[in-house]
Amino acid sequence: MNEIIKAIRTTLVLWLLVAVIYPFAMIAIAQGGFPYQANGSLIRNSQGQVIGSSLIGQPFTSDKYFNSRPSTISYSTADPQKDTAGLLKTGISGGSNLAPSNPDLLGRIKGKADADPSKAIEGDLPRLQKAGINPTADLIYTSGSGLDPHITPEAAKAQIQKVALARKVEPSQLEKLIELSTDRRFLGIFGEDGVNVLKLNLALDNLSKA
Repeated sequence: MNEIIKAIRTTLVLWLLVAVIYPFAMIAIAQGGFPYQANGSLIRNSQGQVIGSSLIGQPFTSDKYFNSRPSTISYSTADPQKDTAGLLKTGISGGSNLAPSNPDLLGRIKGKADADPSKAIEGDLPRLQKAGINPTADLIYTSGSGLDPHITPEAAKAQIQKVALARKVEPSQLEKLIELSTDRRFLGIFGEDGVNVLKLNLALDNLSKA
């Protein structure tokens, strides 16, 4: 009987520690010290409306905006109930998994893929070149997750002339916006610099309103 009581007491203590105290302590620390990250790294516009997360990309293809990295799943923006293009057939995240030797990959890059514009494909090289963009690799190839919010600083700078022409702004202004929207290497040594496209385009809209 004593062993049973000890077992029950131990179970209750452990349950209290790991199922009640620890989770609530983590919530308190996260909300107290890191509320932005704990609540999804949400980005708001000047009216305070949530327009997205800094962790998940969004599709931008207009000449008035900096283009995002191509996404095989179109950043999971398709309606699961009306996914006629099959964007979400691999789930909410994923890449094309096409090897460099796969002719389908080359076809997509050359713009010879399915003519349906709702189908997300690797970057259309002719379209980029027509817009006067000398594309970097991340403007042509999709990311492994299909949700990547960043492009390289080089990819953003390659689009300056296109956006400047469409917006009728000075290229030097766009260079400053790219600099402000660039997430630097963690601790200066881990990862690579990346430009958050959603933040950059939000700053671009705010610049146009100024």
